[in-house]
Amino acid sequence: MKTLSAFKAYDIRGIVPQDLNPELAYDIGRAFASEFNSKQIVIGYDIRLESPGLSEALCNGLMDSGVEIIHLGLCGTEEVYFATSHYQADGGIMITASHNPKGYNGMKLVSRGSQPISGDSGLNAIEQRVINKDFRPLAEQKAALQLKEDKSAYIEHLLTYIDVDSLPKFKVVANSGNGSAGPTLDKLAAKLPFNIIKLHHEADGNFPNGVPNPMIVENRAITSETIIAEKADFGVAWDGDFDRCFLFDENGNFIEGYYLVGLLAETLLKNHPGEKIVHDPRLTWNTIEQVEQAGGIPVQSKTGHAFIKERMRKEDAIYGGEMSAHHYFKDFAYCDSGMIPWLLIAELMSKTGKTLSELIKERMKAYPCSGEINYKVTDSQKILAAVQDKYRSENPILDETDGLSLEFSDWRMNIRLSNTEPLLRLNIESRGNPGLVVQKVQEIEAIIYAE
Repeated sequence: MKTLSAFKAYDIRGIVPQDLNPELAYDIGRAFASEFNSKQIVIGYDIRLESPGLSEALCNGLMDSGVEIIHLGLCGTEEVYFATSHYQADGGIMITASHNPKGYNGMKLVSRGSQPISGDSGLNAIEQRVINKDFRPLAEQKAALQLKEDKSAYIEHLLTYIDVDSLPKFKVVANSGNGSAGPTLDKLAAKLPFNIIKLHHEADGNFPNGVPNPMIVENRAITSETIIAEKADFGVAWDGDFDRCFLFDENGNFIEGYYLVGLLAETLLKNHPGEKIVHDPRLTWNTIEQVEQAGGIPVQSKTGHAFIKERMRKEDAIYGGEMSAHHYFKDFAYCDSGMIPWLLIAELMSKTGKTLSELIKERMKAYPCSGEINYKVTDSQKILAAVQDKYRSENPILDETDGLSLEFSDWRMNIRLSNTEPLLRLNIESRGNPGLVVQKVQEIEAIIYAE
């Protein structure tokens, strides 16, 4: 079966114009309309230089097929998710390449109710329609486009997660990475009592300060240094389309996303006891313990937004979290948001009177982890088999929900192939023994490098 390089497991992404260009974007619009028999679609785009041109072509493909467009203009991915449900549209498409380097672009697609469209839920079918030019007939009259750049309904929804009046005048360092977060943060900040110190705030697809990806360690320094210099209460940074947020404590320390999952789960369960919380299998012990102690029910899901969202809907879970800084909320159409998490954490700090480092410190001590370590490999299956052989005699608990998870009495590990890149991703945690984490990372790296 013929395939197109830009079509991935969860989304469309590639280099412009080799993999993705206006001609292909037009055909994607035609194919989307044909596959889902759409009448109205929400469109938005990020700060990348190619985004407006791709948007115009995509919209023309949809409108030529008789589909009305609600266009949000420059926005974040979660704004498309919100608007698709808010306007009860037939679907939504966000033009973005998230945290990829300059020159990349792509599309994230959802159907009615903001349900993700991935390979097995329509994306492969769209791809084949594009290849075969299998489109419904052109409309007799081109459909209309409404520009709806007003963010007020979305901003008001964000504020429903917190009690704004109870918040103190926190000093917050906010690094938008020259991505899409800046304009939205301005609207949100006007409703909050915080003193927000804005870094790399201007939306600029030239990325003058580097790729907007706080997972890159070098990108964190400016946020950390500013927190210390300004004596801020905490810091937050976003990726390009701000569907992920990353927190820093009052000492400028980057907070591993893993510990925020348990913290957010505990926070939400205070008002919703007994609810289910979905988590990924990479690092689990801390999340499971915090969820159970807060009276919730932990549910494990395969890694990846499509899997997490599907499981959340199936379980009617109130919240889902991945250590990669994706946080999903039932009341946000089960979608991920990069704005809701830091607001909830700010409210938690206010209610408890604790600093962010105090909220996290005991959890990090109880379950130290390696963080995700990536390895470029040629034969991942051979390595997975070798790792399993290494520890077989110790009779670990085996779980293959996603890659290979091995659980022992005092440590556990997950090693899995990336869904988006040719990488093996390793995560290790222990029960209160950081030295054991280091030791086990070295053991497994020896296996990886020997293969």
